[in-house]
Amino acid sequence: MSTATLSTATPPLLTEAKACLRLAVPLAAAQLSEAAISFIDTMMMGWLGETTLAAGSLGNVTFVSLFLIATGLISSTGALGAIAHGQRNPRRLSQISSQGLWLTLAIALPIMLVLFNMAPLLQRFGQPPETIALAQSYLSAIAWGFPAAVGFTVLKNMASTLNQPRIIMQVMVLGISFNVLGNYVLMYGKWGFPELGLAGLGWASTAAFWLKFGIVGAWMRYHREFRAAQLFRWAGMQRSLLLELCKLGIPSAALFALETGLFTCVTYLMGTLGTTALAAHQVALQTAATTFMVPVGIAYATTARVGQYWGQTNPSGSRQAGFVGIGLGGLFMAMMGILFWLMPRAIIGIYLDLSDPANQAVVTMAIALLKIAALFQIMDGVQIIANGALRGIKDVRVPMLIGLGSYWAVGLGSGYGWGILGQQGARGLWFGLVWGLFVAAIALTGRFWWQTRTTLAHAQALPTDSHSRVP
Repeated sequence: MSTATLSTATPPLLTEAKACLRLAVPLAAAQLSEAAISFIDTMMMGWLGETTLAAGSLGNVTFVSLFLIATGLISSTGALGAIAHGQRNPRRLSQISSQGLWLTLAIALPIMLVLFNMAPLLQRFGQPPETIALAQSYLSAIAWGFPAAVGFTVLKNMASTLNQPRIIMQVMVLGISFNVLGNYVLMYGKWGFPELGLAGLGWASTAAFWLKFGIVGAWMRYHREFRAAQLFRWAGMQRSLLLELCKLGIPSAALFALETGLFTCVTYLMGTLGTTALAAHQVALQTAATTFMVPVGIAYATTARVGQYWGQTNPSGSRQAGFVGIGLGGLFMAMMGILFWLMPRAIIGIYLDLSDPANQAVVTMAIALLKIAALFQIMDGVQIIANGALRGIKDVRVPMLIGLGSYWAVGLGSGYGWGILGQQGARGLWFGLVWGLFVAAIALTGRFWWQTRTTLAHAQALPTDSHSRVP
């Protein structure tokens, strides 16, 4: 199998940027394919009316939040896999991939049970009965796709570890096309299928998740590009490796949970402000979540690049790879922020009929929220990539504590103070998001700078003939 190799010397900055982009572009495309399913679902929810859009918002945010938490736990396969690849250890790489699928199964089954029984929790958060019933119908359908969605993340991690992400990007187009067709058929009951409304969108997403997982899994199992690595070779559970994956993955999952929990809580608080606020919030949040998928893809690439250098005991290479990824993500999100600020009505028109008088209140509020979203685009991109860089050097515990302070103490605390206690409503809640992400971006980037600086200084202080491994 032909895979790109890394020199033990630190490459020029432009060379590293090109290498990062070669890996990041297909991975970002894969992330966009996953986001596109939620984006398309949200857009088509709007066709069914404001109440359905509000209910779909609750269902979609709940599913995505739990999925991202599972993704955080599974992210340990990418970090450990990248280090194993950097160490030229194919046997360990094969073990990591197979145990990653066992871990997927262990995560997916209990979360599916949660998704099947979300109605009582939504009721506790004060959501209207009609909204709860619609949201539960969506969650009960899309829950069946959860194992495939998480398993696809393992496949994506292994592809990025081996610098072979092209198949992930290629399957994206098929998955999106299949999802659009499935939404239309099942939502409106075409071609002899029953008319399922919002639940139909959930079933179409489930089918798309399994289709992508099946195609990529078969490709990586049998195609010559991956055959030599013997990925996903059948093996029973290996307790020690599973524990190692969990030890690294649980703090990452906790960090993902803290961030997604922030957005989920804000969504539930929006529901207490009425369907107009909740629908406007969903439009703005779905748009921001879509652009966010690009830095998520860059974060996966950054974890791989940083981890590969770390496995080669090249702290200078790890440091440069991390900051190149952070810079690329910040630049992209700055451009998206400008787009949000200058073209909010055009963006909102994707979801809602701007000429319909019944939608004007939602449109007006969504414009205000999109302009606030423009402010946190850069911070959101920087913080997720900085976290990916830290994961590449197996630093996960302190970032978890940073997330607790920035997302919840600062983000949710200030948002609740302004939005609910200060009666600023939706705008106040979103300004809390701005502050929380700003603190996270500064703290996580500073943590990576400090950790790599300390390790690099230690390596440079060693005698030239010692070549000690990076701790």
